[in-house]
Amino acid sequence: MTRAFVFPGQGSQAVGMGRELAEAFAVARHTFEEVDEALGQNLSRLIFEGPEGDLTLTENAQPALMAVSLAVLRVLQQEGGIDVGRACRFVAGHSLGEYSALAAAGTFGVADAARLLKLRGRAMQQAVPVGEGAMAAILGVDLETAERIAAEAAEGEVCAAANDNAPGQVVLSGHKAAVERATRIAQEREGKRSVSLPVSAPFHCALMAPAAKAMAQALANVDLRAPLVPLVANVTAEAVTAPDEIRRLLVEQVTGLVRWRECVLFMKEQGVETLVEIGSGKVLAGLAKRIDRQLSAVSVGTPADIEAFLKTV
Repeated sequence: MTRAFVFPGQGSQAVGMGRELAEAFAVARHTFEEVDEALGQNLSRLIFEGPEGDLTLTENAQPALMAVSLAVLRVLQQEGGIDVGRACRFVAGHSLGEYSALAAAGTFGVADAARLLKLRGRAMQQAVPVGEGAMAAILGVDLETAERIAAEAAEGEVCAAANDNAPGQVVLSGHKAAVERATRIAQEREGKRSVSLPVSAPFHCALMAPAAKAMAQALANVDLRAPLVPLVANVTAEAVTAPDEIRRLLVEQVTGLVRWRECVLFMKEQGVETLVEIGSGKVLAGLAKRIDRQLSAVSVGTPADIEAFLKTV
């Protein structure tokens, strides 16, 4: 069975994620300790105990989700002898999950991933004053229709497609007033429902340019190695292995469209039969089934999940 390992993004966080794993496996506990040390912050206590409001802050949620994903992966490696280079054909991650994917594939270490994501989260938060930006999911439209709505709603402001998650689920991002105009257009003209997202900044649009600049500077100082298996990049929906190209794409990703639907379809076209979601939640497994019903998808985030998955390998 040909697999791809995929890693969740923001929105999959939950207080208590990874705690059962850390209690059951020393290698998971050491992963959280490594992240704490890299950040000079007791992030693991925040992950395990909350409060939820602090965990949801972008600069905390991003390294926290990566820590859980890599803790799960290390348990899989120790308990099941899982070798990323042999166990999967590709790695991919949704937005911040791309850093988890690259750490899993050996492009950089967990400590570097944690520091990069802390900086990324803080830079994204600071790029736009609170209350000036917004994001909303437009339901029941394809990417082309969503982009047309966004262009009409912009009226000189920023309004753009940020995430093409699955058929009928496209997220728009930009200035608050422009996104609100887009949701009205979607409802009044297309008869489509929209859902405002509870996010602290308008991710993956041109307003994130200051954060992209900050990430370019940070990534220039980090040693990147070729991944053990190709990364399917968010912004191109194609496989990449060259470290310099990965560096460039990680910068572009901050302001660019997350082409998740196309990423999944690309992996399917390359022979992938099963997506293994590694980390907190089941968001990506759910999207996979909406993108292509022929794809198998499994979420692995708890000791019970790990035990069940290893029986299938």
